[in-house]
Amino acid sequence: MRMTSTSTAHHSVQVAVIGAGVLGLAVARAISQTAEVLLLERHATFGSETSSRHSEVIHAGLYYPTKSWKAKWCVKGKELLYHYCRERHIPFQNCGKLIVATTQEQWKKDLPRLQQQALRNGVTDVTLINKEMVQQLEPNVSCVGGALWSPSTGVLDSQTYMTHLLADAEADGSSCTMVRCSNVTGARFENDGTIVLQVDNDFELHCKHVINCAGLQAAHVAQQIHSHNNNNHSNWTPPRHYFAKGNYFRLQGLANPFTRLIYPLPEPGGLGVHATIDWSGTSTKFGPNVEWLDPNLDLNDNHNSNMDGNLYCVSEEQIPQFEHEIRKYWPDLPKDSLVPDYAGIRPKLHHPSLQHSSPALEQDFYIAGPKQHHVAGLYHLLGIESPGLTSSMAIADYIAQQISISS
Repeated sequence: MRMTSTSTAHHSVQVAVIGAGVLGLAVARAISQTAEVLLLERHATFGSETSSRHSEVIHAGLYYPTKSWKAKWCVKGKELLYHYCRERHIPFQNCGKLIVATTQEQWKKDLPRLQQQALRNGVTDVTLINKEMVQQLEPNVSCVGGALWSPSTGVLDSQTYMTHLLADAEADGSSCTMVRCSNVTGARFENDGTIVLQVDNDFELHCKHVINCAGLQAAHVAQQIHSHNNNNHSNWTPPRHYFAKGNYFRLQGLANPFTRLIYPLPEPGGLGVHATIDWSGTSTKFGPNVEWLDPNLDLNDNHNSNMDGNLYCVSEEQIPQFEHEIRKYWPDLPKDSLVPDYAGIRPKLHHPSLQHSSPALEQDFYIAGPKQHHVAGLYHLLGIESPGLTSSMAIADYIAQQISISS
């Protein structure tokens, strides 16, 4: 990175990656082998928002629309992730998942439909199994008819995964520097193709490529970049993020009732309140539910009052609803055995209370590159929710390829 001494500090770098969640770390690792990377993180440490508040599931790729980015990158990313975990000795379990039917309609119609969707996505190892086979695998599970068995689903230690990604990016032979507590507040686009980022109003960062992996803040960062410059190349307006909260409860005082992941059928906005075993096999958590937040909520404006306070609180008032959902597949759940664990926030590109003109945005990741906004070298990764963790290495490879093509 080159610095020039003027009244406002100027730094130059080939690639700036905004956001050090799991996706930003994976992108920085992929690019740092061939280019100089500056990784900008607004918090004091990496992976402190969505990347540390989820189920830690390695998804198989069953649910997502055929030919969507989610389907493509989840299936590819799953294989890359398992390989990386084995290679780096990152704790994981390839435990598999049962998606259980709790009504006759689910058994006769919904599960076969989901199996066909999985097959269309290239997930060829899923099988429908009857109730007797479910009981053999998981004696505590109750179902109607049977379940869909996904053997390639698993769980991992996501914190250790992120630690390895950063270590790779900063290792000898790579060229990545992480700058903590750094906020991108604006940008301008120069005629020679340089993207100049304003960082904390303290210095300017002159870049050939900028990758916006800011997670919950990605839409806000995109707005900052495109609205605060004196050379707007297009009339492109970034889509905005809406937010859904997912609450988790932990099983207390009981041995793990399951050895595999237990899922209901998907619900609007999520995959249902499922049972997830810890990668170490020592605990079970349930969640997330889908709690849509106010469509007018701006996490940037409400950071001080909400982000570190009530927004991430898990209310015990939700326990009865969780118990009701869990008992659909585990009727023997003891009363008063759930305790609040944690909550996470998902960035969404739609909200159920609003009408949207692009249904495709509701179901997929959105990668806004030069074809969308006509700014060479600039990529915004928007609406990166589940299966973002599973897809992270596949998305990173795609972005690294785009950078290479445009260089």
